[in-house]
Amino acid sequence: MPNPSAHNSPKRLLITGAAGFIGSQVAREALKLGYKVTILDLLTYAGHMANIDEIVDGDRVKFEKGDIGDFEKVYALLKRDGITGVMHLAAESHVDNSINGPLPFVQTNVLGTFHLLEAARRYHEELTGDAKAAFRFLHVSTDEVFGELDDKGFFTEETPYAPNSPYSASKAASDHLVNAWGHTYKLPVVTTNCSNNYGPRQFPEKLIPRMIVCALSGEKLPVYGKGLNVRDWIHVEDHARGLLLALAKGTPGESYCFGGRSERKNIDVVNALCAILDRVHARADGRSYAEQISYVTDRAGHDWRYAIDDTKAESELGFRREYKNFEAGLEQTIKWYLDNSKWLKTIADSKTEHSSVKK
Repeated sequence: MPNPSAHNSPKRLLITGAAGFIGSQVAREALKLGYKVTILDLLTYAGHMANIDEIVDGDRVKFEKGDIGDFEKVYALLKRDGITGVMHLAAESHVDNSINGPLPFVQTNVLGTFHLLEAARRYHEELTGDAKAAFRFLHVSTDEVFGELDDKGFFTEETPYAPNSPYSASKAASDHLVNAWGHTYKLPVVTTNCSNNYGPRQFPEKLIPRMIVCALSGEKLPVYGKGLNVRDWIHVEDHARGLLLALAKGTPGESYCFGGRSERKNIDVVNALCAILDRVHARADGRSYAEQISYVTDRAGHDWRYAIDDTKAESELGFRREYKNFEAGLEQTIKWYLDNSKWLKTIADSKTEHSSVKK
């Protein structure tokens, strides 16, 4: 694990998007390691103070509401807090939303990343000595930039880019910008690509939390196509720890992949979720939640399979997964949602509020 007191390890991090699912877990893991954190989040529909309320104290964790595309604000934050590491997680990230409305994905993921890079570049150019040598810019991306796999093989750091959705295309563009800023301006950048995350505090538009919410509400569990598309699942706590390793130990200019080595067909994930709910939170009528499964029209351009080989992260960073059994991690996740109905209500109310504003 990274040691924040070691040479080249940042003391205070600027984490963008840390009121969201993965970012809020990164902030928690950073605190465990002794870092201080400044959170920058615009609090759009998927980012909520409910994710970070208990850790924001104005000292170890500062919160700033703002846009990564606001160059002056970002630059001022970097200067004010003496930031020595940026972890960039702010993004529009839902494939379905990108298909229905791609513009916000270009604005946030491409232009937002550009302005963030420019602020970091200006700040880095003004640093000197050990502070300049220690600074890192960690860019968090996705395995979807690599396109899709057939029934064999794995994505690695050497896989060519072949994005298929507006979301993955926007993330691929941001990856290329980050690499270009590293090469051209010598900004010390590190890029990571991960497989599907799951765990506590995930916004209920993604597969696992959506199925949990629908199941508990007595609604149908909508599964795309025949549910045969394959995804690799990594627990958000494992991913967050991996990102901090990449920040502290990653080589500037390099990329690192993080996976869960837990490939599952979507329908198998939903069936496992139903079986766990049957055991830990049985339906009042005694029937299985699996009876609520409903197959719906497949997503446009639905990639067949994703899977990651993260040998490089294991060998160079010392990355290790604590959640090696997907079903055990899934049960932990389900129990978290069952125990946090207040959080779910807050998120649901916020989603309704954002929807009414858009109209």
